[in-house]
Amino acid sequence: SCDASQLCNCSFMGLVFIPPGVMAKITVLNLTHNRIKRIQSQDLQQAVNLRALLLQSNEISSIDEDSFWSLEKLELLDLSNNSLAHLSPVWFGQLFSLQHLHLQGNSYRDLGQSSPFSSLKNLSSLHLGNPQFSVIRQGNFEGIELLHKLWIDGSNLSQYEQGSLKSIKQINHMILNLRNSNIFSEIVRDLLHSVTWLEVTEIKLPVERKSLVQNSTRPFTIQKLTFKEAFFTDQTISRTIVSLKEITSLKELEAINCVLEGKGIWNTKEIARSGQSFVETVTVVKIMIQNFHLFFDLEGMESQINKLKRLTIASSNVFMVPCKLARHFSSLLYLDFHDNLLVNKRLDETICEHSWPSLQTLNLSQNSLKSLEQTAKYISRLPKLNNLDISQNNFGEIPDACDWPKFLKYLNLSSTQIPKVTTCIPRTLEVLDVSGNNLKEFGLQLPLLKELYLTRNQLKTLPGAAPIPNLVSLSVRRNKLNSFSKEEFESFRRMKLLDASDNNFICSCEFLSFIHHEAGISQVLAGWPDKYVCDSPLAVRGAQVGAVHLSLMECHRSLVVSLICVLVFLVILLLVAVGYKYHMVWYLRMTWAWLQAKRKPKRAPPKDICYDAFVSYSENDSDWVENTMVRELEQACPPFRLCLHKRDFVPGKWIVDNIIDSIEKSRKTLFVLSEHFVQSEWCKYELDFSHFRLFDENNDAAILVLLEPIQSKAIPKRFCKLRKIMNTKTYLEWPAGEQQQQVFWENLKGALKS
Repeated sequence: SCDASQLCNCSFMGLVFIPPGVMAKITVLNLTHNRIKRIQSQDLQQAVNLRALLLQSNEISSIDEDSFWSLEKLELLDLSNNSLAHLSPVWFGQLFSLQHLHLQGNSYRDLGQSSPFSSLKNLSSLHLGNPQFSVIRQGNFEGIELLHKLWIDGSNLSQYEQGSLKSIKQINHMILNLRNSNIFSEIVRDLLHSVTWLEVTEIKLPVERKSLVQNSTRPFTIQKLTFKEAFFTDQTISRTIVSLKEITSLKELEAINCVLEGKGIWNTKEIARSGQSFVETVTVVKIMIQNFHLFFDLEGMESQINKLKRLTIASSNVFMVPCKLARHFSSLLYLDFHDNLLVNKRLDETICEHSWPSLQTLNLSQNSLKSLEQTAKYISRLPKLNNLDISQNNFGEIPDACDWPKFLKYLNLSSTQIPKVTTCIPRTLEVLDVSGNNLKEFGLQLPLLKELYLTRNQLKTLPGAAPIPNLVSLSVRRNKLNSFSKEEFESFRRMKLLDASDNNFICSCEFLSFIHHEAGISQVLAGWPDKYVCDSPLAVRGAQVGAVHLSLMECHRSLVVSLICVLVFLVILLLVAVGYKYHMVWYLRMTWAWLQAKRKPKRAPPKDICYDAFVSYSENDSDWVENTMVRELEQACPPFRLCLHKRDFVPGKWIVDNIIDSIEKSRKTLFVLSEHFVQSEWCKYELDFSHFRLFDENNDAAILVLLEPIQSKAIPKRFCKLRKIMNTKTYLEWPAGEQQQQVFWENLKGALKS
């Protein structure tokens, strides 16, 4: 049950004794909420480094005298809520380092005849008492000189020996749960010289006629007195006010969750005769006054309030302060009336002319004020006011102009249902809070503003920096902010704190680049990095903004797409160039034609042979072909049937099909080769198809006629078989002389007949 720091948690394990073998290295041992009944000598003997021992909420009724003797380093011992019927000084005799001792909630009735704590020289806080605790004797606190906190549950304390607490020289904060009012004064007299803050709970104050400072040691140190859940009447509160004036050191009075039975009929004459109070601060929270609407206006108390500097009356159904009384708060600097029943009509009486003349801070939040214009008008009567909180009032509207105190610097208008901000808000402000108002924009000119709070609104962008040039702190938490740019951020030149947490950030590349590369932004952003989370893109939703890194494709999609398009275009261009250079188009066309030709029979049946020869020639050689060769062959005896594209191709039929069909319907294919033939595109096609159809069959259906000398290398390299034929087979060459021409015709006719 131990972690790396040697904190061992054995709570809620149903243990009936301390587990054996507690090791020396353990520093914290938590045995709370078990069923341990006894602590024996050997249980903690080895735990010499133990600093905290938590044994509360067990059933401990017996502790061996030397159980804690080895715990010289122990600083915290909690034995509260057990069944100890007595306390023994021997238990604590060796606990020289003990600072915090909790013994409340047991069953002992007293602390014994002497002090159980005499050896605890370093004790800082001590918690004592239980519902059965009834007696405090002299000497019970001997040996204790200084306590930061002393808490005594004396709800049923019935006997207190005078001087029992006098031995403690200094107590910073004492909490006393006390119902017996008869011994209250005796305890207070013993504490006036030592305690700084005394807190008394559940007491029903007596009508004390005897002086509270009688037989008290001076000088007095008590500065603050708090009553919690106490019960007052008109008579007891009057007497208490008189009695407390004798405590010249008392500066602050506090009453929390108390009950006042009465109508405010106080003995103001006796209070006035008793002189001036030294109290400067009065705080009243949640005081319950039955029939509070019948409560008197405290007329006659004017002389008792002119030295008061701070007054808080909260959650106590205050609906008005009479103007006459308000004018006597001449020294009051701080007034807090939050969570009461003030309305605009009563505010006119509460803040009348010349009332609260020194007031600097006013809190009217959580009241029932409805008109901001009227509220500002009444508050403008306070000439020295610089701090105003009117939040959580349902104003609903905001006028274009308002009257305010001339030196107002702080204004809280949060959660007031104002739909926008207008020039009603004074230009003198240094701090403005308009959180929780569903504002969609903020563009006020506030040249002195240093802090601006816009939490829980509907802003989609940061407010402009130009109207608020001196802004140091800005809160736009929980708005509709998606991002903010480097320019927006840097426009606030004096910004030291920006709280943009709890927004739904769109983690775009620009936003992430700014966040990752802006120097020192982590020191400026409040709640960084935990409270800054991406809402989109979907792939990174829920991830912290600072931890997200998007890919190049996600960040520069348009650029990447453009580059891809350019690359594709260049590849296509390259393929076109390569195809042109290496006749790729030709290969594709020929492949298609060859595939079509393959589906047809390799040789047409004899009945389908229409021509003796298909003549392939260039248009530039048409004069020789048509006027010389055709006349010679077709007028021969017997005549030869020649197929010429000009004459015999079927009109409207695809030219490639015409070429293939003509070659298939001819017994021979006669090529009239020349330089023009090599350059002719259609001659190439005809040569190509004959190459596919005829040369692949390894026959002699092709007849080559060289009209003019031509180099075999001039023939395109892709016609490898044609080049081979020209290199290995005889071809007919048109001679220049007439005698040789006759031999040429005889040879050509012989070739056609073969």
